[in-house]
Amino acid sequence: MTTARPALDPELRELLADMPLMSHLSPEVLAQVRPFSSTPVEPLLEGRAIDRREVTAASPDGTTIPLSVFSPANTDRTAAAPCVYWMHGGGMVMGDRFSQIDIPLEWLDEFGAVVVSVDYRLAPEATGSIPVDDCYRGLLWIAEHCEELGIDPARIIVAGASAGGGLAAGVTLLARDLGTPTIAAQVLIGPMLDHRNTTTSSLQYSDGPGVWTREMNGFGWRCLLGDLTDDEVPAYVSPALADDLAGLPTTYIDTGSAEVFRDEDTDYATRIWAAGGQAELHVWAGGFHGFDALYPQAHLSATARRTRTDWLARLLPTNRAAQVQPLT
Repeated sequence: MTTARPALDPELRELLADMPLMSHLSPEVLAQVRPFSSTPVEPLLEGRAIDRREVTAASPDGTTIPLSVFSPANTDRTAAAPCVYWMHGGGMVMGDRFSQIDIPLEWLDEFGAVVVSVDYRLAPEATGSIPVDDCYRGLLWIAEHCEELGIDPARIIVAGASAGGGLAAGVTLLARDLGTPTIAAQVLIGPMLDHRNTTTSSLQYSDGPGVWTREMNGFGWRCLLGDLTDDEVPAYVSPALADDLAGLPTTYIDTGSAEVFRDEDTDYATRIWAAGGQAELHVWAGGFHGFDALYPQAHLSATARRTRTDWLARLLPTNRAAQVQPLT
């Protein structure tokens, strides 16, 4: 196996040079980095006309699942709004519902969308299907409260980055197989889809420091899967295992050429096409894992984020009357 890797985008490479990188994760290291794995949401809301509401959904075992609801304020809404249901990243082991929340908040600004973000339980404390089940319960809560939230039930979009992208894919499979709720589209940003961790891109990004390496990826999956054997892993937890990708909503997938998840993500899009579905795939040359979230002002990041938003615009024509009005 060659150790050659696609080159990083020059601007991103320069920015990454100032970031402390790791090769491995361990329980001890996880305990140290978890407190720093989320950005406070309040600074992102300053100067924006957004109403915030904190609610909970219920899991079958009685655990409450926190949800944050962000809605446009000061609007003259004549029709129900689209909804973006957000699942955060963090390798299944860190982050919270405010991680990478700046991404869907851009869609609140652009489309007048209601954004709902879920605080699913993390591994290793929660294992197996618990995180994806938490996310599915949050989706059911949204569907049950559409009228109250001013949401159009025909325009619910599930979205997530990294681990959240994998959870979004799992939730979409669950909704398809269980027949409810209706999902209009899924947006999978560098999604974590395959617990086997054996693709060419996975092997390329091992044995060295990085934003998210093969070794770190293996740690995240081991924390999530616990004692499950390969034969026991559900496709809802590791969506690359799904035998049938027919009947999924229109899908957007993007990834970097220089990251662990590149090949499992491109394969997922290919299999959606093979099943007769619609998917748009972007592999950003020189992008490392999470580049657009870590360095949103870089040229490649801005292009990736704009392209994603333009794709949503084709699904959600901008309702000018529903857009957020500036604070006065």
